[in-house]
Amino acid sequence: MIKEVCVENFTNVPLMIERGADRIELNNDLSVGGTTPSFGVIKKTVEYAHKHDVPVIVMIRPRGGNFVYSEDELETMINDIQICSLLGVDGVTFGCLTREKHFDKRAMNRLLSVAHAGTLEVVMHMAFDELTNAEQKEAIDWLSKNKVKRILTHGGPLNQPISHTIDHLKELVKQAKNKIEILPGGGITKANVNKIVEQIKIKQVHGTKLLG
Repeated sequence: MIKEVCVENFTNVPLMIERGADRIELNNDLSVGGTTPSFGVIKKTVEYAHKHDVPVIVMIRPRGGNFVYSEDELETMINDIQICSLLGVDGVTFGCLTREKHFDKRAMNRLLSVAHAGTLEVVMHMAFDELTNAEQKEAIDWLSKNKVKRILTHGGPLNQPISHTIDHLKELVKQAKNKIEILPGGGITKANVNKIVEQIKIKQVHGTKLLG
């Protein structure tokens, strides 16, 4: 089982790797759900993690709040993706929605083209959870066709415990089979991880408290 540990800046990266993190999702400011870390933090984390054969996924998000991005914000995100590629990052995670909370394929296409040009793995983050179930099903197909590696999802609103979203997560895994990876996250801890893995039948999990 792959344990992807969500960390804020470099501070706890060595400890998480020592405790057995298989992959790092690197963020700034987790109090708002994570934003893009600085050049220096990305560089230091990649250097350290790669010495220990641990891949690094970097959050591409210019601010907290919603996932509706202006032209200036999209340009910032494009620049950050390019920096990640230059620094040897393994992958990036992002998600774009319209004001009506529909999937923003136009914005996603722009970011995807830059990420793929930089040979970066791409993860759709929890903006996915704001889509309706029908739109999620369509998004799974669209993301897989556009070479997105996996979808990070809680299976429902983050204010619901993950025990309440297990059934929908199972459905997403079923819909995504042989198309795209589903990465459950949000409320998965060292205490409940084994039970959740068994219930959903998955091979990877994401969280801030997976390793204590």
